[in-house]
Amino acid sequence: MQFSAAQIALLVQGKVEGDPQVMVNSFGKIEEAGAGQLSFLANPKYEQYLYSTGASVILLNDQFPLQQKVHATLIRVPDAYSAFATLLAKYQEMTTAALEGIQQPSYISTSARLGTGVYIGAFAHIGDNVQTGNQVKIFPGVYIGNNVVIGNQVIIHPGVVIYHDCIIGNNVTIHAGTVIGSDGFGYAPQSDGTLSKVPQIGNVVIEDGVEIGANTTIDRATIGSTRIGKGVKLDNLIQIAHNVEIGENTVIAAQTGLSGSIKVGRQVMIGGQVGSVGHIQIADNTKIGAKAGITKSLKEANKTYTGFPAVEFSTDMRRQAQIKQIPELQKRVAELENQLRELLNKVTKP
Repeated sequence: MQFSAAQIALLVQGKVEGDPQVMVNSFGKIEEAGAGQLSFLANPKYEQYLYSTGASVILLNDQFPLQQKVHATLIRVPDAYSAFATLLAKYQEMTTAALEGIQQPSYISTSARLGTGVYIGAFAHIGDNVQTGNQVKIFPGVYIGNNVVIGNQVIIHPGVVIYHDCIIGNNVTIHAGTVIGSDGFGYAPQSDGTLSKVPQIGNVVIEDGVEIGANTTIDRATIGSTRIGKGVKLDNLIQIAHNVEIGENTVIAAQTGLSGSIKVGRQVMIGGQVGSVGHIQIADNTKIGAKAGITKSLKEANKTYTGFPAVEFSTDMRRQAQIKQIPELQKRVAELENQLRELLNKVTKP
């Protein structure tokens, strides 16, 4: 697929500086791109490559000043990174749109109802009473359990497992190896010391516009629903426990684990390897730094927390500064003990 600078500018609502008819057919990093490729500059640290790159077209912020002559055609936009992301999304949409039809071997229950423009890859399993919307792409090796409902324009990558009764909204992307609707971790201690499994009879509801990274696990609710709100973005290798509720447009980085029945607010940002206890609340617009340990509810909106146990960022910075002083304090205490010992020896001598 080839596109001219003028066509690209139309897609991203940009302004062309240079040859509007120059053609590109692929993307490249600004430091490596060659003729026929499109790149972008958003980070000023890479400015040196703007003047030496072989890219044919470059997306550039409106207000970025040029220090030298640029040989590539420029497309000026308000936000080059956002515009580049838009183009990548369009490209991906066009490449997946060509996928259609049912590959064999695959299993599709006679009671399943599929929308138009659906693609089912080889070795996929579509269970009883499954319903899909239009333009759904189910890649090879996917398992869809009984009574699952899938909306329009959903992409389910290879090896995904969606257990029975789960609901997937519109424009959802689920990456390879993810498991949705596995049993929540619930066991009741018995008088003899054994553990009796608590049946998990709820489901998982994924709302519109969600993207779920590879090898993430979202457990079904004990009763009711584990719910992932509209526009949520989950990284790879995340564990979401039973009955968790995540608010709209929240983003969570890799290796985070959310314990059961947590209620996460809207537009929350959670860094990598964050852990939490269950049955707590996290307020809207909260930011949580990587490796933080959340031991209680964070009820005030628009706060930033770091450390273990997680405290407000300024408090954690003071705590870290104090920890650094411990070796010196130990040394001073040892010196004071020696001085005190010498004084006591002098006082007690006859």
